[in-house]
Amino acid sequence: MYPPCVSDLDLLATFLEIYRRGSLTAAAAALGVSQPAVSGQLARLEGQLDTVLFERSRRGAAPTPRAHELARRIASPLDQLRGALVQDADRQAHQGTVRLGAAAELTASRLVPALAPLVSGGLHLDFTLGLAEDLLSALSEGELDLVVSSVRPSADRRGLAAMPFVDEEFVLVATPTTARSIDREWLAEDPLAALAHLPIVAYGRELPIVRRYWRSEFGRRPPNPVSMIVPDLRAVLAAVVAGAGISVLPRYLADPALVAGSLEVLHHTQIQPLNTLYLVVPSGPTPASVALVQRQLHRQAETWGPL
Repeated sequence: MYPPCVSDLDLLATFLEIYRRGSLTAAAAALGVSQPAVSGQLARLEGQLDTVLFERSRRGAAPTPRAHELARRIASPLDQLRGALVQDADRQAHQGTVRLGAAAELTASRLVPALAPLVSGGLHLDFTLGLAEDLLSALSEGELDLVVSSVRPSADRRGLAAMPFVDEEFVLVATPTTARSIDREWLAEDPLAALAHLPIVAYGRELPIVRRYWRSEFGRRPPNPVSMIVPDLRAVLAAVVAGAGISVLPRYLADPALVAGSLEVLHHTQIQPLNTLYLVVPSGPTPASVALVQRQLHRQAETWGPL
């Protein structure tokens, strides 16, 4: 019997996961590898130690007395070593600059507050604000490291990897004065016709967001006149509050005005319209600093719910 050499620390780490989790399957899931890989590593360690470490059954892996002894000896120093490695990797991840692309409204209201804690660790963030397609083009050309996109990259944009990030919930809003001017019975029976006379404040000439809402809820493109086009949803919100027309906005932007009573929801649906936002990066290995930003955004998104 002889102890494993330093190069076999991964075998000890696998052993400790099995010991703590009680099964090879659970250890494999925690380590992010296959169950056969864990089984092979355990067999190698047992061969080196010339002993059986676990009694395996349908219930899992029961430690033998030798496993208890080994776990007592290695758990603390292995955890300390792992912690030191994580801290070193974390320090490396905080070095350099991550170039992000996103919509201005989302950046100001959510992304900057979510990522600000990383700056204190030394990471630099460089934001480019704009429309999704323009930002995805910049990402493809190597000008950005990560894009928060309101559209999933199309198949012809090769070399990009997209992961769902968070859902935006949309609401059709107007001032209380405008809302009172609409016949409620007519709105319930034929919302397209009841709303057709109201001017729209739009985010762009092709009526993005508004057009999608109308087609999803009313089955066609809006016939309404357009009173204003302004490529910033915060400005769209200000225009609607000022009485320039109606519009469709993400709930996270509209909520303060709805709570204050300066806006009302005009149209209620059984299933609220949603749009998924994606975190998009170049395919292939992800730099540590970019992975750090991804993890931070995903952690924050868990506390947001639909935006």
